[in-house]
Amino acid sequence: MVIDVENEQTCNLDRGKPQWCPGCGDYMILMAVKRAIVELGLKPEETVIVSGIGCGSKLPHFVNVYGFEGLHGRALPVATGIKLANNKLNVIAVAGDGDAYGIGGNHFLHSCRRNLNITYITQDNSIYALTKGQTSPTSEKGKKTNSTPFGVLEEPINPIALGILTGASFVSRGYSHELDHLTELIKNALQHKGFSLVNVLQYCPSMNKQNTLEFFKEKVEILEGNDIGNKMEALKLSERKDKLPIGIFYNVDKPSYDEQEPQITDIPLVKQNIVNIDISKMLEMFQ
Repeated sequence: MVIDVENEQTCNLDRGKPQWCPGCGDYMILMAVKRAIVELGLKPEETVIVSGIGCGSKLPHFVNVYGFEGLHGRALPVATGIKLANNKLNVIAVAGDGDAYGIGGNHFLHSCRRNLNITYITQDNSIYALTKGQTSPTSEKGKKTNSTPFGVLEEPINPIALGILTGASFVSRGYSHELDHLTELIKNALQHKGFSLVNVLQYCPSMNKQNTLEFFKEKVEILEGNDIGNKMEALKLSERKDKLPIGIFYNVDKPSYDEQEPQITDIPLVKQNIVNIDISKMLEMFQ
């Protein structure tokens, strides 16, 4: 499905206009994605954005590329299927922190391990915003929410460390209100051959009253001079508590899953001739 935001007649139910809360970081993430696609010259017909369920998961509706909005937590399985069906496509998956690291956590681990050539943008506001403010996997310990009125008991997931340790070959963190920096991160992720994580710290004005713009202004710090090929240094940086570093933590070259599949090395699966393939014997097994 191609969504043309310039022509509302192609957008059923007026889906061509975002309706996020005023000040929401989703607007900035959307703009960064658009700018990255345009500045890299990616063709709309060769690019697809997949999302799950959540506030920011409406993003595919607002970009003039192919889009698929799937089930909660299931963006990566769909993105995997698309990439293996047509490995020539630029595949981007988008998910919130609950979508990505909660119900979709298992898919995240195995996508990193496989090192699929997919860019995964996670919108991390440390809260379940769409369902009105429950604790998410990245909510800090002690945080009081609608589902934890006496404070969160668990330690939060560390997406950066998790991505590095489970095999992602490009791991980064951005911040929704550092638009130029975030655009460059997404561009780097899209150009990387392998699984690329862009964990975006996101301002949520309605449901996360602790992580304010002032909070991010004090805590966010742009990474400079770090060795992006050093796994131990990257892990150490990911554990910082005094600041929230943004930038590329880890970037290494290793074969991606899809380029190791001999069946699709030369011709994408979707373009292969299957007219003469006989599956009758396989079907007989299930009769």
